[in-house]
Amino acid sequence: MTAWKELYDSKLTNAQQAVRLIKSGARILISTGCAQPQTLIEELVSEETEIFDAEIYTLLPLGPAPYINEKFSKKFRVCSFFISQSIREGINQRHGDYIPVSMSEIPSLFKSGKIPLHTVLIQTSPPDNNGQLSLGISVDIVKSAVENSLAVIAEVNKNMPITSGDSSIPIEMVDAIVESDRPILEYSFNTDDPVCDAIARNVASLIDDGSTVEFGIGAIPQAVFRYLDNKKDIGVHTEFFSDGIIPLIENGVITGRRKGLNRGKIVASSCAGSKKLYDYINGNPLFDFRPSEYVNDLFIISQNHKMVSVNSALEVDITGQVCSDSIGYEFFSGVGGQADFTRGAARAKDGKSIIALPSKAKNGSVSRIVPSLSEGAGTVVTRSDVHYVVTEYGIADLFGKSIRERVLALTEIAHPDFRNELLKTAKIHNYIFPYQKELPVESLRYLREYETTRTLSEGTELFFRPIRPTDAKELRDMFYSLSEQSIAFRFYEQIKAFPHKFIQDFTAIDFSKDMAIAATVQDLGGEQIIGIAQYNLDPATKRAEVSFLVRDDWQAKGVGTILLEILTDIARKRGVVGFNAKVLVQNQLMLGVFYNSGFKITTKKEDDLYQISYNFRKE
Repeated sequence: MTAWKELYDSKLTNAQQAVRLIKSGARILISTGCAQPQTLIEELVSEETEIFDAEIYTLLPLGPAPYINEKFSKKFRVCSFFISQSIREGINQRHGDYIPVSMSEIPSLFKSGKIPLHTVLIQTSPPDNNGQLSLGISVDIVKSAVENSLAVIAEVNKNMPITSGDSSIPIEMVDAIVESDRPILEYSFNTDDPVCDAIARNVASLIDDGSTVEFGIGAIPQAVFRYLDNKKDIGVHTEFFSDGIIPLIENGVITGRRKGLNRGKIVASSCAGSKKLYDYINGNPLFDFRPSEYVNDLFIISQNHKMVSVNSALEVDITGQVCSDSIGYEFFSGVGGQADFTRGAARAKDGKSIIALPSKAKNGSVSRIVPSLSEGAGTVVTRSDVHYVVTEYGIADLFGKSIRERVLALTEIAHPDFRNELLKTAKIHNYIFPYQKELPVESLRYLREYETTRTLSEGTELFFRPIRPTDAKELRDMFYSLSEQSIAFRFYEQIKAFPHKFIQDFTAIDFSKDMAIAATVQDLGGEQIIGIAQYNLDPATKRAEVSFLVRDDWQAKGVGTILLEILTDIARKRGVVGFNAKVLVQNQLMLGVFYNSGFKITTKKEDDLYQISYNFRKE
């Protein structure tokens, strides 16, 4: 202890003397996120500091970044791997440069000498009993920078948390030490937004018990934490986290018991939040802070069973290309770890990569689901890598889907005001069939309130929901599985082919007046439709023509009865006064469903058909 203490004291100096070690033309890296050494930064930009034509490398500075101001343009030029709000304007005014590169690859730029660093400015905890300085809340690319720089200047701050894992450096690596007791920068995300909440709920529905999760930087990914309170044995392997993690740990949701690697540990490379968070992680062995070359390694990520990555985006085109770092020609954020985790999660057993974004921007004037990425926009995630895209309007499952299927799925979760415009453009480019129906805007909202779960008498749980345009494939599979008798009972003739144009009449529903409910089950291939009920309203009479179809292997189990109950409840709430139906005389099961409905049924036989009608008035 005496040896390192003497070494520590020999390197102790003030900020002015420490910064004098930096020469003009130097390449300087500053600690990331909320770990920025504030005292050293202030001295760096002071009038007394004579440094010219230096390059400052940053990654997501979450505090003041005065070095990007135009008045310092002769002294510094900023080179940032990720653009935060504090430097965004300066980058786009050409006072700095953006370097598009994945987090996993940044350390190799330092190690290879492709970006030779002269000086690294870091903020650490005081030394422990072994003379180790903890990098605290930002290990990420900083540790590699320290290991590959000619000089290291440390602002040693007693308020910096000591984090466990591969997060410390020995005093021997440091050339100058400046002591500080300033509060560590705090940061919070604005999640008080109903759209953000709706998106977060949709994302949470995709996360299964036992999953290992990664949440990217941004309000939407961090908001998902609030909707995981009913999950079990969640693990965390992420480049970043904030305060939302604490309640899930304390409530036993986050345990990490089922992780493929680092079981029981929360693996991360950085965090940012409140003092409460910093106190919580200080000396807490549950947290395992590691450098980006480990945390963002695709092979490491993919070894976690049920790995789920959740990241945000600026826009997604209708084929599934994702732009996350620019708005047209204007750079906004960065690649970060999005590509790393998207690919790593996709390669994990039962993994899922999720891109989450609001359906519109600029006060509702533009759609974020777009016909093509904006001119100048960069593709951060390719069509082949993303599994799910989520907005407040739902979830688009793109994995293994054709361009046509992707267009319909993404249009379905776009804001209703823009859906028909997206379909029109898709038709021009031959992405979808030219006869794809465009529906009135008022009918495009998915009626989530009509979703329900029911259990059959034999114990099977079924999910009932409004039909979607993207159900065409599943409905096609159901139609082709039907027996000749079931086809005749529903369509009153033998139909041999069920082309897309035919099936579209069952999936593209004008919900402003009509309704169609699907009964579904989950199997290894995903959701399967095993029954459908539909009514078409006559606005003049307020009566609706109703029809049903249940897959043969699910008939005589009560599915039709439940479908009628659900459809009746919806119709009554929407002002429909009664149902009409046509049923073949031989279709005794369907006749039984109507006669056992509890309504007074009027029946009229015409040839081999019964014309059935009744009002919604129970006897």
